[in-house]
Amino acid sequence: MSASSEPGRNVLGGELEPCGLDPVTGFYRDGTCRTGPQDLGMHVVCAEMTEAFLAFSRTVGNDLSTPRPEWGFPGLRPGDRWCVCADRWREALDADVAPPVILAATHASAVEFVTQADLRAHAIDGAA
Repeated sequence: MSASSEPGRNVLGGELEPCGLDPVTGFYRDGTCRTGPQDLGMHVVCAEMTEAFLAFSRTVGNDLSTPRPEWGFPGLRPGDRWCVCADRWREALDADVAPPVILAATHASAVEFVTQADLRAHAIDGAA
């Protein structure tokens, strides 16, 4: 992958902006959807959680709603912003439950997995 652990660029070509700090998201738990060699899941799409997406994720084996204090994970609720795996977002898109995305906080490497057009069609940050 071309991604690095540096903050990097977003899918709009600008500097990657924070995705979420409450709860703190990102593979590196720094609030951004930056990625690096350790991030095998490519947690690069900044998405605003919806009930439909959380339910879908649970059915495919990734329960994001249940708190896991042993991992410092509070559990997500609709409206929370979270860096999701690009493949999972694409699966949700195919299932017609893709959550809205924040383009300015979505890492440029997301387009290795999903199209720019699909991301823009689901954008909520006014950059569509």
